[in-house]
Amino acid sequence: MPVTLAQLRRHAIARSLFKPTTLGRAIDRLGFVQADPIRAPARAQDLILRQRVKDYRAGDLDRRYARLALEEDHFVNYGFLPRATQALMHPRSPRRPWPAEREAQAGEVLAWMAGRRAVHPREVDARFAHGTATTWFGGTARASTQLLDDMHYRGLLRVARREGGTRLYTLRQATPPPTDPQAAFDALIDVIVGQYAPLPAASLGQLLSLLRVGVPQWAGVRHAAQQRARQRLAHARIDGIDWLWPADERLRRGAPHETVRLLAPFDPLTWDRRRFELFWGWAYRFEAYTPPAKRKLGYYALPMLWRDHVVGWANVTTNAGRVRADVGYAGGAAPGDPLFHRELEAELARLEAFLQVREG
Repeated sequence: MPVTLAQLRRHAIARSLFKPTTLGRAIDRLGFVQADPIRAPARAQDLILRQRVKDYRAGDLDRRYARLALEEDHFVNYGFLPRATQALMHPRSPRRPWPAEREAQAGEVLAWMAGRRAVHPREVDARFAHGTATTWFGGTARASTQLLDDMHYRGLLRVARREGGTRLYTLRQATPPPTDPQAAFDALIDVIVGQYAPLPAASLGQLLSLLRVGVPQWAGVRHAAQQRARQRLAHARIDGIDWLWPADERLRRGAPHETVRLLAPFDPLTWDRRRFELFWGWAYRFEAYTPPAKRKLGYYALPMLWRDHVVGWANVTTNAGRVRADVGYAGGAAPGDPLFHRELEAELARLEAFLQVREG
């Protein structure tokens, strides 16, 4: 029988919102967790993981990061990924070489960091007094912080842990070039597809364009890699749009769960705005950086999934440990099923528990 959009939608939900498991297993299964520093009510990585990790609390990823085989790095965006996946992207060859002065600064910092376990940017700033630098959005920041970020991107450093949200760095062992670059690139594409499938072919092209940040050295072979991916992936054409998903997956046909979920703006289910509109028939936009007068959904609207439809959104605030949600609906009104309202209250209770500080 021909594949339908409803089948793809239900499969996307079922495969992404798997049964909650341990933190390490959840990240291995996701393949990548996008990071964002805004807390409204929590950072994106925590909001993503709370749906997939048993008894997860905000900040657990930071608390456990050093004990897991994880890395922070640029992939299609910046975030957290298994160490083995990160190794596929290195040694990274940035498109622009360092000027001689920058090269010398990095060499001095590397020599000074030898033997140190984890270094805070302010320690580097105090030792070398690099001064300030202009950021990409026109502000100013410590030049030492920018240098450490750049050294991290080039694979000279790794994030050892975070302290109050600030990255602490340590030296990173060099990664040898892959013995089969084509297979390494194909493996990275499989991680992308595993995270966002089923996805329109155009979305895969967009994600591979973003992957140029993670593997700039392979920009010239991206088109060939995309063609190989389309040949090995399962596919269907619906209303003129080509859809792709892993070849070893059978589309799930079970009934959706009677559950309300408030998802992160960068959740794998909601990240692809093209797919979002095809699945649910309305446009979700992340408006944290939109001028307040032009916002339609709110500063940090969390898409609200009910059964197999994203029916609206909620802007969540906290006061004295209690959660308050300002809810809006894509159709102008809440679903008429009384069960929806009970499930929304249950989801807000889960969100409240997730935001409580873990003791010990």
